[in-house]
Amino acid sequence: MKKTRLLLLLCLTVAAAAQPADSTPADQAAPQNTEITTGTFPIERVQTPTNADIYCGGFVSKELVPNANFVGGGLESPNTTKFATNDTIFLAGQGYQTGQKYQIVRELVDPNQYELFAGQHSMLKAMGQPYSELGWVRIVDTRGKMAVARVEFSCESIVPGDFAIPFAEKPAIAFHLPERFDRLRPSNGSASGRIVLAKDFDLLLGNGSKVYMNLGASQGIKVGDYLRAVRTYEADLRDPVDSLSFKASSTEDTQKYPPSIQGHMFSKTKGPSIQVGDMPRRAIGEIVVINTTPTTATGMIVFSLEDVHVGDGVELDPQ
Repeated sequence: MKKTRLLLLLCLTVAAAAQPADSTPADQAAPQNTEITTGTFPIERVQTPTNADIYCGGFVSKELVPNANFVGGGLESPNTTKFATNDTIFLAGQGYQTGQKYQIVRELVDPNQYELFAGQHSMLKAMGQPYSELGWVRIVDTRGKMAVARVEFSCESIVPGDFAIPFAEKPAIAFHLPERFDRLRPSNGSASGRIVLAKDFDLLLGNGSKVYMNLGASQGIKVGDYLRAVRTYEADLRDPVDSLSFKASSTEDTQKYPPSIQGHMFSKTKGPSIQVGDMPRRAIGEIVVINTTPTTATGMIVFSLEDVHVGDGVELDPQ
């Protein structure tokens, strides 16, 4: 009986060994489909703005901020000239009352006069004056000629001469669920504009960066709206750096009639002419609006597939 069981077990083992092995490992993923379809667009996972983002974004406005109330110094002046959270500062001007909150803002000027794109300065002048938002303070004493205030929150250093304006609560930003990001979506005809300036006068921008755009409430833009950052290949052609790639040879020596790029003919050729303006524009990121004026909007980049540039176009993205 034992011999019979042993023989049966041996037969089963030999039969299992004779089965052909599966050439595809169980944990090997199936080949990925590289065809561009709505199913292969990347998933957009946006960065939700915090209170610091909302209250520190800055703005551009045609209406100048009143400059009658301003920072005159601090508890340890003149040895300390930069103030931050929990510091005691003195505010010059009138109208202060104990317990009031004031926002501290700074009127800005760009020490670098270089234009990041052609026409930037004239476009910014038409938009208005840029301001940075530095934080807020609360008045604790008004018995002297200058009011005494405590810095409750600072976005960056506050210095003498910065303006103090009444504090205003800002609306929260609605959460944006992940979705597919269509890189090649044509224009939808919605309100559109351009990124004219960025916080800290930056040029190359990514997630979390603050931008100032030349469209606002008069075009129907409101806080919480999402704008899509887009760029055409003509913009690359006009860029002094990116255009160098268009001037480089992209052909093969074996081509009888190599093509030429619009505006850059390398040699006399009977080959086709590639019109850069015919190429589809590409979407490069998503921007949420955190502040508006009638003609401008402050936005925060919440999703980007590549560097966003000052000068890129923006278009309202209906959610």
